[in-house]
This record gives sequence, structure tokens and C-alpha cells, in this order.
Amino acid sequence: MLKEFKEFAMRGNVIDLAVGVVIGAAFGKIVTSLVEDIIMPPLGLLVGGNHFSDLKVVLRESVMGSDGKVSDVTLNYGAFLQNVVDFLIVALAIFAVVKLINKLKRKKAASPNVPPAPTKEEVLLTEIRDALRSKPL
Repeated sequence: MLKEFKEFAMRGNVIDLAVGVVIGAAFGKIVTSLVEDIIMPPLGLLVGGNHFSDLKVVLRESVMGSDGKVSDVTLNYGAFLQNVVDFLIVALAIFAVVKLINKLKRKKAASPNVPPAPTKEEVLLTEIRDALRSKPL
């Protein structure tokens, strides 16, 4: 069973998947920072000077939680909208990468490995060679 697992783990697809997950996690952090630190502050200023993720609707004020803290029951639509923007940026970036990969695959498939046609000099030299071969010595 250990041998089968080793064969499975060493397949190219599993290693590629692991690399993709690590890069995806790092990319997610970059996108989250882009959204939270670059895009949302100006939007927050446009909305009314608040940080965008702080936007919420208070459903019930001052409720004591199970941990003994008093807090409001809120609907945090600002955090939701920030996550939607995160998703849209990630989706756009992944779309661009997939589109680029598909374009490269089509380009590679369209250009088969056919050798170029011989030049006029090569054709002439080939005819001379063939003519010399056919003459008796």
C-alpha cells in the first residue's frame, strides 16, 4: 500500500496540483491585500468616509453573547461586498491566465513541425547529385 501511495504521490499531476495550491494561496493573499488596501479605501471615501468593510445594518442592538460580551447583531454587507470584489478580481486573473494558455496551445497546434521547403539551390544540387549517381564511372 505504501508503494502504491508513493507512485500516486510522485505522479506529475499531484505535484502540479500541490504547486498550484501553494501559488494559489499566495495569490489569494496578494489579491486580498489589493482589494483591502488599494481598491476599497477610495470606494469607502466615495460611500461616506467609512472603511468599506465596516458598512453594516444593525438588526438588534446590545445583545449579550455566549462569551459574556455585549455586541450588536449586524448584517455586515460591506464585508460581503469586499469578498465579492476579491472573487471578481481572482476570477478575472484566472480567466486571463487560462485564455493565455489556450492561445499558446492553439498556436502550438496550428504550427506543426513540418520542415521548410528546400531552397532553389538545394533543389538544383539534389538534381546534380542524382544525375551524377546515374552516370556510369
